[in-house]
Amino acid sequence: MSLKASNKIETNVYELEITISGEDFRAAVLRVYNKKKTNITVPGFRKGKAPKHIIETMYGKGVFYDDALESLYPASVDDAVKEAQLDAVNISDLEIKEIGDDGVEMTVRVTVKPEIEVTQYKGLEAAKRVVEVTDEEVDSQIARMRERNATITDIEDRPAKLGDTAAIDYDGSVDGVPFDGGKGSHDLELGSGSFIPGFEEQVVGHSIGEEFDVNVTFPEEYHAEELSGKDAVFHCKINGLKEKILPELDDEFAKDVSEDADTLDELKANIKADLLKEKQGHADADFEQALLVELADRVEGEIPEVMYERKAEENKENFSRRIGQQGIDLDMYLMYMGIEKSQFEQDMYEQAVQQVKVRLALEKIAQTEGIEVTDEDVEAEYNRLAETYGVSADSVKSFFTADSVKNDILCEKAINIVKENAVVKEADEAASTEDDGAAE
Repeated sequence: MSLKASNKIETNVYELEITISGEDFRAAVLRVYNKKKTNITVPGFRKGKAPKHIIETMYGKGVFYDDALESLYPASVDDAVKEAQLDAVNISDLEIKEIGDDGVEMTVRVTVKPEIEVTQYKGLEAAKRVVEVTDEEVDSQIARMRERNATITDIEDRPAKLGDTAAIDYDGSVDGVPFDGGKGSHDLELGSGSFIPGFEEQVVGHSIGEEFDVNVTFPEEYHAEELSGKDAVFHCKINGLKEKILPELDDEFAKDVSEDADTLDELKANIKADLLKEKQGHADADFEQALLVELADRVEGEIPEVMYERKAEENKENFSRRIGQQGIDLDMYLMYMGIEKSQFEQDMYEQAVQQVKVRLALEKIAQTEGIEVTDEDVEAEYNRLAETYGVSADSVKSFFTADSVKNDILCEKAINIVKENAVVKEADEAASTEDDGAAE
């Protein structure tokens, strides 16, 4: 197997002429014959015992050629690309010039990574939000913690009130006529707004064992059109009541919910610090993304369309895999979200264009700045990935090649150079809106 010639036929496209020797090809044909002969029946021979030349006489001299070439093709092309010293991003258009006992003469088209220029990567401008955490956000977080640590107790000595959970039977009718779905039992949290507007408030004040009617009007936009805007009566009975009791907001509560706080003030301080760190992380990520958008706009060069197409396809596959983990396929997702397939495809393509340009720009910056990645850097990244995924470093190495990890580290170091030399706009110049909420 050898490279016969490498010819540049377009910008970023080469045609490679590749030769596979007769010896190598005949050996591959023999391997295919030995593998397939057990499934070939030839009159006058036991199954699997027909000689190769007899099978070739019956089915044609090239009966084993396709499989033989398929077995040799990947290594042949890979070796040729390396020998031609090409940085391939796509290989296509295989053409067989000659094939037979004397070997194979073939050509392939190789699209290579383009040479690009980055007109500017230092001094890029982007807005960075100034973040803060309010007392109200801390209080909201603590309120959620109290909810999670609440106790539920049975109530027998008083009527229902908002916040209670009432176990009720209900039987609804419109103009005295029962309707589908109008009868059942439910544990209803009063005040949750989970039932028809006005229903829960009318349960308040009634006690266990009491029967009563609830009068409501279905909303005009109700999902069952036959009930939209209709007045209804639900005959109800309370079978049980439960009350949610929130823990006292004191130092003991702080100790119960946190290993790092002995007092309520310490708990609040820790929550505030955590929320600030989270918000800052979002702000930093937005700032970085804004810089990368600016960087992509400063990429000059003829980038092969196939790079965008392959990245867009990769994005679609990754997206489909993520939603598939939730039991939803892509068509179902698009239907639920009201998104046209063509629009989704366009969004994936535009995202891919941005990603490809940014990646090429970062690689160019790494080259320009003479960034180096040591073996220690690669090993440290393997260990970080192992910790992130909760697997061994050896497992990570089986999924990520050292070259791919090295390239990722190069790009990350290049991003740091862009950020370190960026111009941060004043907060009032930022077009983005503070949208970070408290952690759930």
